[in-house]
Amino acid sequence: MNANRIWKSAILCTIGGLFVAAIPRANGQSGHVVPTVEVILTRMAQARAENRTQLRPYSVTRNYRLFDTEKLATRAEVIADLTFVPPDRKHYAILKANGMGLGEKIVRQMLEHETDIVKDYGATDLTAANYNFRFVREEELSGHHAYVLEMIPLRKDKTLLRGHIWVDSANYRLLRTEGVPGKAPSWWLRDSHIVLVYGEVGGMWLQTSSESTANVRFVGPHTMVAHDVDYKFNELAAGVGAPGTR
Repeated sequence: MNANRIWKSAILCTIGGLFVAAIPRANGQSGHVVPTVEVILTRMAQARAENRTQLRPYSVTRNYRLFDTEKLATRAEVIADLTFVPPDRKHYAILKANGMGLGEKIVRQMLEHETDIVKDYGATDLTAANYNFRFVREEELSGHHAYVLEMIPLRKDKTLLRGHIWVDSANYRLLRTEGVPGKAPSWWLRDSHIVLVYGEVGGMWLQTSSESTANVRFVGPHTMVAHDVDYKFNELAAGVGAPGTR
């Protein structure tokens, strides 16, 4: 067989109710073979478990900005503090809010959603209990070689997303999540689209930024962009690393 030949074989199988695509794909230059979805998910679970052993109490100051349709004008800005105490305690406080009252309302809803999720990781984890997965492609993302998987929620739930995830092929950490909620988050937000970006902060792998676009009832399309500004560990402040950095 020619060493430079690129081959693919896609075999659909069912493992414990999870549809996976076994796609060994040889790279003609390096002989690289893509793991099966089952293997990727198993290694992701191991990476998550390892990360949870590294979690420690921290607080983060987060900046939220609400933009109009074209992201040309800031309609509102909100500064909030979020405190996490492992394994399942999060609480927040709004420090400052300017502009449209809608901005603070959306931020409060986002933070309440975030504090609720931490109480039950199992209900939202990227596992066969919550999603079906399909391998889509390999891709470079922020200097990382990533596996891109499609995720399909197994139930209609506003805490689950239908879309794609980017997984670091070196350590199986989650780099990016992008999709739409399995169920509308509220009656006044429609056509929501969410992007989450992750990075290393103080030895922990955390979500460090997000962008949410939605058609707000009576107002029209708006985009909420959130960035973590500053972290504190045991009263010591630390800057946020670049998204996707190890």
